[in-house]
Amino acid sequence: MVILEDVRYTPVGVCSYLPHEAMRYACFYAHGLTHGELEQLLVKGWRKFGQMFFRMACPSCRKCIPIRVPVKDFQPTRSQRRVIRKNADARVEFKPLAFSQRIYEIYQNHSTRFQNEISDVKTFTDHFVIRSCPSFQSEYYHGQTLMAVGYLDHSSHALSSVYFTFDTRFSRLSPGTYSVLREIEHARDLGLDYYYLGYYNPDCQKIAYKNNFRPCEVMDWDTLEWGVFA
Repeated sequence: MVILEDVRYTPVGVCSYLPHEAMRYACFYAHGLTHGELEQLLVKGWRKFGQMFFRMACPSCRKCIPIRVPVKDFQPTRSQRRVIRKNADARVEFKPLAFSQRIYEIYQNHSTRFQNEISDVKTFTDHFVIRSCPSFQSEYYHGQTLMAVGYLDHSSHALSSVYFTFDTRFSRLSPGTYSVLREIEHARDLGLDYYYLGYYNPDCQKIAYKNNFRPCEVMDWDTLEWGVFA
């Protein structure tokens, strides 16, 4: 691992998940991570965009909790099996990280509807296409049409979902849920132990869905230990 900038704290700002709370990150910049080095960071609650690695360091709130799925034990629910059936005609391809105009258009479409902010091409590329650790992308097709793209990091024991974006014309197919199901399956096929979903927050609808994939484990910020989600 090559450290480009040591750990620092971002300024305290308004939380994007809970507007009444204050948000702050610890972050550092690095590239050239091995599978094992990435594993050490994931188990301690670190996430990343491009070469920026970060974890929550909020001054008065710890509601954003790292969450992961033990892939060998996972069983889809009845509603999740329905999502799989809805996507019977879909296919997924796992590929090296690469930029395309179609992918950026999907990102723009998704961001306009759900986030109201769009990164420019350089920022998008810096966050998702620049490879700082073992990474790849998942491309979801409906017929010949690319409908969604996911970005994944690959550690020695896990896959970690970095980001997922989809063409909102395909919302009826529940692409977000479908992507998690297929990527859990892919982690299992690779012989890995876990699939990391990022941060879970029970009070934020945007990320509260992440505990729907059971069994799952969450990390205690005080001890940095993982335990089964009750």
